[in-house]
Amino acid sequence: MSTAHTTPVSFKRWLLMICSLFWLSLSATVQAAPEVELELPRIALNGIAFSAEVKAEGETGPLTLQLADQSWPLEFEDGSATLDELTSSANLAQLKVLDSNGSVVASGEVPVYAGWLSLVPAMTAIIIALVFRQVIMALFTGILIGGWLSYGMTLPGMGNSLLEVVNVHVLNASSDSEHMSIVLFCLLIGGMVGIISRNGGTLGIASKVTKFIHNRRQAQVTTGLLGVSIFFDDYANALIVGNTMRNITDKLRISREKLAYIVDCTAAPVSSIMLVTTWIGFQVGLIDEALGQLEGFTESAYTVFVSSIAYSFYPILALAFVFMIAWTGRDFGPMLTAETRARKEGINSNNDPLTDHEAIAEEANIQAKPGAPARAFNAVLPILALVIVTMTGIYQTGLAELDPGGNHSLSDIFGNGDSFASMMWGSVIGTLVAMILTAIQRIMSMDETVHYWFEGVKSMLLPITILVMAWSLSSVNETLQTSDFLVAALGDTLAPQMIPVIVFVLSAFTAFATGSSWGVMGIMMPLVIPLTWAVMSANGMTGDEASMHIFYSAVAGVLAGAVWGDHCSPLAETTLLAAMASGCDLVQHVRTQLPYAVFVGTIATLVGTLPVAYGLPWWIAFPVAAVLMMLGLRLLGKKSEDPVENSVEEIKEQGNRSTEMSTDPSH
Repeated sequence: MSTAHTTPVSFKRWLLMICSLFWLSLSATVQAAPEVELELPRIALNGIAFSAEVKAEGETGPLTLQLADQSWPLEFEDGSATLDELTSSANLAQLKVLDSNGSVVASGEVPVYAGWLSLVPAMTAIIIALVFRQVIMALFTGILIGGWLSYGMTLPGMGNSLLEVVNVHVLNASSDSEHMSIVLFCLLIGGMVGIISRNGGTLGIASKVTKFIHNRRQAQVTTGLLGVSIFFDDYANALIVGNTMRNITDKLRISREKLAYIVDCTAAPVSSIMLVTTWIGFQVGLIDEALGQLEGFTESAYTVFVSSIAYSFYPILALAFVFMIAWTGRDFGPMLTAETRARKEGINSNNDPLTDHEAIAEEANIQAKPGAPARAFNAVLPILALVIVTMTGIYQTGLAELDPGGNHSLSDIFGNGDSFASMMWGSVIGTLVAMILTAIQRIMSMDETVHYWFEGVKSMLLPITILVMAWSLSSVNETLQTSDFLVAALGDTLAPQMIPVIVFVLSAFTAFATGSSWGVMGIMMPLVIPLTWAVMSANGMTGDEASMHIFYSAVAGVLAGAVWGDHCSPLAETTLLAAMASGCDLVQHVRTQLPYAVFVGTIATLVGTLPVAYGLPWWIAFPVAAVLMMLGLRLLGKKSEDPVENSVEEIKEQGNRSTEMSTDPSH
């Protein structure tokens, strides 16, 4: 009886034990087979390095990545391993992840294109913009072609690219925090300008400034000086100077193209060479990172930057040429045509033939309210509040980034400041000051003030759209490795004395094609500094102080070339902002500025960068270049005919009539 009862229980126990052992062995088998994922870029360029990332979950044995006949052991950290220097010359790169037994646990393919194809989207956008003068269409086409290339140039890929223009590229550009900071800054600046235009503030500035401006020469020189004085940031420079001086230059029949040129050439050039600007932290940070790769180099990054300023020929000569143009009254090329038209016909934003096309800024054309007093401080105080708060914000955020209690220089503090947040703070405070001044003087009701704030904001929608699409195209260029191709194609086998020139030209062309000076600096600086030092070492120049000018000139070549490319490109952010703030058609701004930029850039290269690399002192090159620029201006330039003389008395009379109309209740 007991035996019959015990047997089934023992059988059940044995069965349960066998099932448990089987389950444990199965679990161990499942855990031993990790999930491996291989992440690859959409495309690669022939001979250009690309990266592959391998992710593994669970316990893994040794894994190897194989490409063609090459293989690399993978070293995992936090479940991920990355190889950055993969290259392929085949039309299709086939990669495999192998385990210790040689079995394939993951695989993938990357189409490989000729490097020159990466230039097609940017060059297509530039050509369409210059030929058809349709900026949005040009940018859209460039993004579309870039997306199509990334999908392998297939018919389904074209459909996917079309769908991704907005929901991927534009969305990614808009979701970037720094990009949105610039967008908000532009919107708030536009709103502030709308208020001070309606409450009579800008009319008051025009009336006051014309008391000191007696002719067109003084107006242009004053615009240039104002641009130099707002040196701390190129974006704020362009927006403030353009919006402040536009009414005055319009009255003096100075073309919008000339105003945009002066604004553009006193924005980035000033910010790139001054000792305390929002550019400094970025530049010095890049230099410092690159210097860390050099053995035996003892100079600090900031010292290298300061030493390189003497070799920044293009930014300095571009500034000098602005004042030469302003002082002599001479112009050449498309700028001469624009100036002649403006002096004969005046500036009329309603029927100006240039603004019949797509403009960079659809001007709000907000007139002073009838009966509003023309008081300059209604505009000056908001602008001062904007500048002071922005500068203070940069200082405070920079100080917070550094070690507390340390002895920090002003340049270090400003270089580490958060310029994007500070600009937003300044624009908010400037707008509030404009609203408060308007309310205290009872010039407008709150409803009317808010209405014209929105009118000012509306005037910024078109340029912001273009700006976002330009960022989107820049993102496409990054996916296509455009900059990497340019560097690889032009950066090898350099003679020491030719390095600064080639770096300058390569940086300029890359900035021209991509529209991003900061992007160019971020890519080029970590490559140029080690390359220059290596070439100098190979030629026995690293221990020779007399040869350090080549090193400094190469660093300056990156900065100066990025600015030069910006001035020539319709895709550049500062070019967009300068045209927007000046109320000028973007393509017309590029067309009129391009001959000047090429003229100055050529002299900077042939008289400055090249001979200085071969031993000519920089302090001789600058005056020689300045003399040549003046001679060239005398030979090429002409004074535009002016059948209608705008004397200072007539300008004052216009201002007085405007003031009387604004204060006369009958109007």
